[in-house]
Amino acid sequence: MSDSYLNFLASKVRLSESRGFEIDPAEVNPLLKPHQRDLVCWGVRGGRRAFFARFGLGKSMIQLEAVRLTMKYSGEALALITLPLGVRQEFRIDAVDKLGWSEAPRFIRSDSEIDGPGVYMTNYESVREGKVTPSRFGVATLDEASVLRSFGSKTYQQFMELFAEVPYRYVATATPDPNRYKELIHYAGFLGIMDTGQALTRFFQRDSNKANNLTLYPHKEREFWLWVHSWAVFLQRPSDLGYSDDGYDLPPLRVHYHEIAADHSNAGAERDGQQRMFRSAAMGLQDAAREKRDSLTVRVDKAVEIAAAEDRHCILWHDLEDERRALKRALPEMTEVYGSLDIEIREQRVIDFSDGRLRYLGTKPAADRIVGCWLNAQPVAQLPDIVAAKDVRR
Repeated sequence: MSDSYLNFLASKVRLSESRGFEIDPAEVNPLLKPHQRDLVCWGVRGGRRAFFARFGLGKSMIQLEAVRLTMKYSGEALALITLPLGVRQEFRIDAVDKLGWSEAPRFIRSDSEIDGPGVYMTNYESVREGKVTPSRFGVATLDEASVLRSFGSKTYQQFMELFAEVPYRYVATATPDPNRYKELIHYAGFLGIMDTGQALTRFFQRDSNKANNLTLYPHKEREFWLWVHSWAVFLQRPSDLGYSDDGYDLPPLRVHYHEIAADHSNAGAERDGQQRMFRSAAMGLQDAAREKRDSLTVRVDKAVEIAAAEDRHCILWHDLEDERRALKRALPEMTEVYGSLDIEIREQRVIDFSDGRLRYLGTKPAADRIVGCWLNAQPVAQLPDIVAAKDVRR
């Protein structure tokens, strides 16, 4: 095969072009770990890149440095960090207390609060509602960018248009499932790497028997991952880049189950009238919901007993609002965090807990950022056991 033909074939392979700046690794703040420094240099060189890094690997530090250095070399005066509600304090702490910035990124809820050059933060809601205009900024990064994963979502459709004129863009989130092809394509679309429709046509074949089921063309699989590799980095641990994992290996997770007795005398009957010997939450949604209601008091009592016996800070996770209210009645010292609470109050309570000023925090298990704030403030030796309570089935 001639060199000219090989060059012709190579020209058909689509890779993301570099739109950024080559920087000396020594310009990255020395506080950053080696894997963080490498990602910053790679990201700034590309100008539009995705940081897919596992929780705890320092995505906030990576974004802050990437934004700072991009502004320095591009001459852009305004940068915007868009993040979920309740996360801004992490960026402030990292910027000022760790990276030594003279001024923390300023949080804004509308364009009217922009009062000069600098790095600003806002929440996703303010962008979606048109209060903050991304096109006013020359550099932008999306923290917890998994909100873009759904093509039909309001966030994805709006953000594609709102950020289209921002020359330097980054996204950061935990490593996505490599089998969720559409999610990867949506990140690429937001970054301006390739139009989503073009990517679908170029790499995937449709399944006529199942809508929205994408399958990579066998002859395109290597090219697809080479293309993804040109604009995204997937990092599970520092050793992926050849560095030591010291300090990133958490101790084994210990789960302690506490059984709670259930009253089987009112187990109920089957549809055909056959009486049940035992209560069961596995028969359906109605049975599961009833079991939660009926066992609420004993579960709350056990949770409070466990928390009171622990000589350390505790998070009490709940699913139902009735559980939250019952926990608060049984444990008045518990501070609650819930959706209808004002965001400023919610954020301050999370900060107070992460700083050790609150002993008990009650919230739903989906509030992973609350757990993250807490874990970031704890030495590894003090990480908790996980305590779960379940009903007895006998």
